[in-house]
Amino acid sequence: MAAEPKSDSTANLRITVERNPSESRLSELGIKSWPKWGCSPGKYQLKFEERETCYLVKGKVRAYPRGGASAAVAAPSSSSDDGYVEFGAGDLVIIPKGLSCTWDVSLPVDKYYKFDASSPSSSPPPPFC
Repeated sequence: MAAEPKSDSTANLRITVERNPSESRLSELGIKSWPKWGCSPGKYQLKFEERETCYLVKGKVRAYPRGGASAAVAAPSSSSDDGYVEFGAGDLVIIPKGLSCTWDVSLPVDKYYKFDASSPSSSPPPPFC
């Protein structure tokens, strides 16, 4: 029996991690002009209403996607058989719109971030921590 496609599914949502991007890549993205934000260690239940791109200056996070979302990443050895994605200082992370997950922050996070709004009139939510 074939599974029917789901029109509003999180099954194809993936967290993408780019390990240690070059200074020229960070400059090209304009990272240093993005808002900066941080949070302390803890567990956070999150729902991303907009796509978020962030660059971690410091910290360590394990993200556990929920609802059938994939824990896939662009860099080897950053995902686990336990279904989480791990990233930290020096990583560029893209979290897709619509993803629900739990962030287990083990080291305080300091990051630059931006939301990619789906329309010019939409207001992105505040940072999660």
